[in-house]
Amino acid sequence: MSLTHAAPAVTHRRVLAIALPMTVAHLTTPLLGVVDAAVVGRLGDAALLGGVALAAVIFDMLFWVFGFLRMGTVGLAAQALGRRDGVEERAVLARALLLAGALGLLLVALQAPIAHAALALAGASEGVSAAVRDYYAVRIFAAPFTLANYVVLGWLVGLGRTGRALALQVGVNLLNMGLSVVLVLGAGWGVKGAAAGTLVAEMAGTLAGLVLCRRMLGGAFAVPRAVLLDKARLAEAFLLNRDIMIRTAALMFAFSFFAAQGARAGDVTLAANAILQNMVMVAAYFLDGFATAAEQICGSAVGARRRADFSAGVRLALVWGMVFAVAACLIYLVTGPGIVDAMTTNPEVRAAARTFLVYAALLPVAGVCAYAFDGVYIGALWSRDMRNLMLVSLAVYLVAWWGLRGFGNHGLWLAFLAFLLARGGLQALRLPALLKRTFG
Repeated sequence: MSLTHAAPAVTHRRVLAIALPMTVAHLTTPLLGVVDAAVVGRLGDAALLGGVALAAVIFDMLFWVFGFLRMGTVGLAAQALGRRDGVEERAVLARALLLAGALGLLLVALQAPIAHAALALAGASEGVSAAVRDYYAVRIFAAPFTLANYVVLGWLVGLGRTGRALALQVGVNLLNMGLSVVLVLGAGWGVKGAAAGTLVAEMAGTLAGLVLCRRMLGGAFAVPRAVLLDKARLAEAFLLNRDIMIRTAALMFAFSFFAAQGARAGDVTLAANAILQNMVMVAAYFLDGFATAAEQICGSAVGARRRADFSAGVRLALVWGMVFAVAACLIYLVTGPGIVDAMTTNPEVRAAARTFLVYAALLPVAGVCAYAFDGVYIGALWSRDMRNLMLVSLAVYLVAWWGLRGFGNHGLWLAFLAFLLARGGLQALRLPALLKRTFG
């Protein structure tokens, strides 16, 4: 059974129909950390709370590296949809699931050295480290299922089934929250209960996702062996995933460098930056939604060889991204001081956060093109160019920081703004040549 169909028109409604469900799905994810923190916090041990928070960061960073499983699957599935190639739609899912399973099992096999390295870098107290080990020892077994869920989510988005992707993602997160409450407070499993809740929820998400995909495929995953192991397709997927992983690693370095420089400026600056970055992340979830819309629309347009649809997808993703970015900027400029006061009672941190608030408010506007064009490049499978331009932008970021380091934290924020502007600007400049190469 083929899932292909005539591509719908690229309209404002179609962009919002893809972007808004994915934004909601993204917004439910931070609630997991809030619920885990609240539940473990009820145990009354600061070390346990700190351990769960640190372990969550470790897993976020670990799994973020494998985000190519979602992003690459979106682009490949969208292009197969555009070509109306039902066999390749199945093959994209099958190949990506096999890769996710292999990588997940590799993470399980390497759990000891990964944990040792993470704890060595964190430098936490023994009490916190012990809690991290307890949490890590359980949750690491969720790795194959977490990565498989990335694939299923990417495949559904690539085929334009964002409503189903939303239902699956929200269902996993709600189950996770409920299990954390039951296992930590009800069963008395402590930190291991929070990890077990995540493990079970990810397993359930994988099972539900596979059942959903199977129904969409008419009850069978069957893919001809020759298609599944086609050397050209495997090479394409390998290069795509490699480039996206390098790009993601560069992005992780940029954020880690920002945090490290904030820490060197002192505890007050570090805390103020953390509060402002949390505000920025909320706006980023909306921009991510429009990037996802660009991935699906531009990917299917390339597959269908419809340049007009591609251009419309780029334009509308940028327009709606800018609308939400400007709205976020204005909201933060007006309500930012109140948000800061609600997040901390420390007068020094409040004062520092207000000083740098304008940068956090400008960040969504500066990042509109970067987010939108990331989606465009992923959908079009222009991964090599995206990787190279990310590395150039990272160099711009570091050079800007070096030149502005005399301005302290102001210089750090300005350098990060330059990083986002460089990403979006360079991708925009490269776009005409890539369009000519792709569409002729």
